[in-house]
Amino acid sequence: MNIESKLKELGCTLPNPPAAGGNYLPTVRTGNLLYCAGTISSSNGAMTHTGQVGREQTVQSGYESARVCALATLTNIKQALGSLDAVGRIVYVGGYVNAISGFADSPAVINGASDLFVALFGEAGKHARAAVAVAGLPKNSTTEIQVIVEVKAGV
Repeated sequence: MNIESKLKELGCTLPNPPAAGGNYLPTVRTGNLLYCAGTISSSNGAMTHTGQVGREQTVQSGYESARVCALATLTNIKQALGSLDAVGRIVYVGGYVNAISGFADSPAVINGASDLFVALFGEAGKHARAAVAVAGLPKNSTTEIQVIVEVKAGV
């Protein structure tokens, strides 16, 4: 089964490519690595989750926000590689959680992205990761992720 079929099986659809929020590219490939710019919790041009976890958002809604970020990142990966089946491995996820001071459950929030990658790619979806609470994110997004992907040989 290909990755896009797995997405549908999970009830997910890829959003339109997110607009860049500045002077940068959504992805940059060097060799067999694809570096993905940060994506916030936006889908088809509209914010889905805003505010801080521990104030306006819960750990569960933060988890959903991270999943939205992962879907936007997958859109950028597909744009860059032509197919999600070209992904050899999710190498790294840097996760940021807009949270109240002292918030200690960032890993549980960023699992929203990590769990989706593992559900889609299996063992190749398991990755190194950081999950960090911060005082604010662009557009008051609840989460943001950055991803590094290994591209399959020959792609």
